[in-house]
Amino acid sequence: MKLSPFRLDQWLEQKLCAKPPIDYDLAASTGPSWTLRDLLALADDGEQARLLDTTLVYTAAAGSAALRESIAALQGVDPDAVQVVTGAAEALLILFFLAAEPGANVVLPNPGFPPNAALPESLGLEVRCYTLRPESGFRLDLDEVQTLVDRHTRIVLVNSPHNPTGAVLSAQEMQRAHDFCTDRRIQFVCDEVYHPIYHGPEMPSAARLRHATVLGDFSKALCLSGLRVGWIVERDPERRARYTNARSYFTVSNTALGERLATLAVQHREAIYGRARRVATANLALLDQLFGEYGDVLQWVRPRGGMTAFPWLAGGGDTREFCRRLANRGLLMAPGDCFGMPSHFRIGFAASGDAFPHALERFAAFLRAEVCRRAPTAV
Repeated sequence: MKLSPFRLDQWLEQKLCAKPPIDYDLAASTGPSWTLRDLLALADDGEQARLLDTTLVYTAAAGSAALRESIAALQGVDPDAVQVVTGAAEALLILFFLAAEPGANVVLPNPGFPPNAALPESLGLEVRCYTLRPESGFRLDLDEVQTLVDRHTRIVLVNSPHNPTGAVLSAQEMQRAHDFCTDRRIQFVCDEVYHPIYHGPEMPSAARLRHATVLGDFSKALCLSGLRVGWIVERDPERRARYTNARSYFTVSNTALGERLATLAVQHREAIYGRARRVATANLALLDQLFGEYGDVLQWVRPRGGMTAFPWLAGGGDTREFCRRLANRGLLMAPGDCFGMPSHFRIGFAASGDAFPHALERFAAFLRAEVCRRAPTAV
């Protein structure tokens, strides 16, 4: 078994040791960060006391009853349908591990979160990708998906809101994809870690769909990546039992304190979502202005959800050198080759919070000084 290099994380590690240092991290895909003090401030005295009385032992492999009940209320499902995991990353590992049968394949979006392809490939699964194209607004083409599936297809994965493009499946598109897979007895998996952060009409969770397997976590919309907590919504009891068994082998459980803090966060989710929406909306408006001003150099599809955009250089060309020169200016963005599309780059517009306007001022100065004076293909 061999894993391909995780180019995205290797690139992101610069923010910890870069010389010159990174002043503004626009490569991150998360929301505005919370401190433990911030989170505890949401709790009343009784909740804080109960947190301090947490016994630091193993929790249940399926997750604590309190956390599963809170997530179930969030997703509109029965608590028995919730499997707690160590972030959405473990959810993906479990799903691909269980799908890894001789001759099996999985159908995934391209571009996509890098482990989406690396994990199944390392497990011997054939990876087949449908392409999200900028000329169609990065929308899902179900006709293309239909050409990729066969009797050996175990999973079709969609991601909405999508990382890195910010594309969103409408309720009708989600229903069609779900029904298409259900009719063929293919597991339909929806990664919706950015739900409910939308920049237009808000879409319902895929958890409403009877046969959907839905992934969520605390890293994106809930802005608490340091908790390393995620979940799977699964109504099929046989699948759910296999998840719990696999999880018992992989990580056993989350930390007891982490699950208690996660429960607190879900119970006060509107405060967390509200802050994420305010920051993302304000910063996206600034991106509107920047792309309007520099449209001869940069092009994009405005994200309809989530906290990332995936623009490209108007003149074409690989963006790694472009991003390297930005990093030398103290501004970190993620080159598109981390996602299999070298001509693009990812901008995260929420993690930097109130510092984002200053980051864009530096980006605009870079564009004026180093890009606009030369042909775009030279960057």
